[in-house]
Amino acid sequence: VQLQASGGGLVQAGGSLRLSCAVSGVTARYNAIGWYRQGPGKQREWVASITFDGSAAYEDSMKGRVTVSRDSAKDTVYLQMNRLAPEDTGVYYCSIGHYYDSRYYPAAGIWGQGTLVTVSS
Repeated sequence: VQLQASGGGLVQAGGSLRLSCAVSGVTARYNAIGWYRQGPGKQREWVASITFDGSAAYEDSMKGRVTVSRDSAKDTVYLQMNRLAPEDTGVYYCSIGHYYDSRYYPAAGIWGQGTLVTVSS
C-alpha cells in the first residue's frame, strides 16, 4: 500500500484547506484511512478517520472544523479543514488501518510522505 498526502500550504488564520490522500495498492486487509498531524515539537496525533464504507470519526477537538470524506472512484480520501488556527500548523499524514470499538488503529509502518500546513496569525 502507498499513501500520498497533498494539499498543504500557507494559510491565514480563519482560512480553509482541503488535504488529499491518494491511496494505491492492495487495501483488502484494512477497513479505514486515518489522518494524523504532527506539530512542531509535538507528538503525532490522530485527527480523523473514515472507514471504507464511509463512516467518519473525529478527534473531539476537531469536531465541527474538519470533515473527512472519500471518493472511491479516485481512491482518494480528503480532509477539509475550516477555521484554521496557528495551532493547526504541522505536517499532516494519512495512514491506513482498522477502525473498530470506536478507535482507529493505524497499520504499522505504512505512512504517506505528509503535507505541511502552516497557519499564520
